[in-house]
Amino acid sequence: MPVVRRVLTFAEERGWRRLRFFSSARNTYNRDYLAETVDGAQRPMLNVFHRDGDTIRHFWGSELFYAPTDPGQDPRHVGTLEPVWNLFDLTPEGRPIDWDEQLSYSCCGASQPKRAT
Repeated sequence: MPVVRRVLTFAEERGWRRLRFFSSARNTYNRDYLAETVDGAQRPMLNVFHRDGDTIRHFWGSELFYAPTDPGQDPRHVGTLEPVWNLFDLTPEGRPIDWDEQLSYSCCGASQPKRAT
């Protein structure tokens, strides 16, 4: 299934009715905001912009992507937006090395979202 269809299906399952897509194809946005290497490889960057009247300014970027990570840990460049990681940071054991966030889990009687076929 194409990525756009998967995202639209995911949005529909959650009742999101106003999801809009924007593309960085055929412009320099990704390179300008450190989300693409000189050879065209895509990087997972998050940027926040702020509108002040008619002016739009870059407000925040996840540049910690480029910072070194602790051994066995994932980069923390968007950790501010992933509160589960912040919660793990407060525990004596810290972030689990062999655990990744999922969109759904098969344990604990959690309901599973509908899957597109």
